[in-house]
Amino acid sequence: MVHAKIFFITILLSILTISIFSFGASKEEQQKEIRNNTTNILAQLYKAQPSAKAAIQKAAGYGVFSNFGLKIFFAGGGSGKGLVFNQATKKETFMKMIEVQAGLGLGAKKFRLIFVFENQKTLNQFVNSGWEAGAQATVAAKTGESGAAYQGAMAVSPGVWLYQLTDEGLAAEATIKGTKYYKDDKLN
Repeated sequence: MVHAKIFFITILLSILTISIFSFGASKEEQQKEIRNNTTNILAQLYKAQPSAKAAIQKAAGYGVFSNFGLKIFFAGGGSGKGLVFNQATKKETFMKMIEVQAGLGLGAKKFRLIFVFENQKTLNQFVNSGWEAGAQATVAAKTGESGAAYQGAMAVSPGVWLYQLTDEGLAAEATIKGTKYYKDDKLN
């Protein structure tokens, strides 16, 4: 019972943290902030992994998210915002994410995720159906023809690659278990 209360308090704190940053800002101001974050995050990625620029330019589209996570004792959670860009249509879709974690720990982390979609099908599925990474989701670097194009990225599902940036630079592994991505109805 105590663990459940801590878990729900952690999730609530994570959601409130993101909400506070958006409070009072107009739709246009929030969109502008997300666009600026996207530009800055991509610049950080290209500096840390120069080959990512060519991979993203050749892709059907990409998604860039800025996330904040908090873990207190046995439970944790996080939330974030970002946008997905369709290269063919030049359409932006503003999105949100929420994360739930279990396990012992204490701390907060800020990280950035860049999804690269190799084809329109995976891009459209991500945008229109949302995306969930459950306990069965694995991320791993892939070798071979596609792996070389996405050096520094991890395959998260067929046709979807992920780069994760932390304050230290490009992450060697990504943590996306228990995460849900969905459209931000207020910003689209």
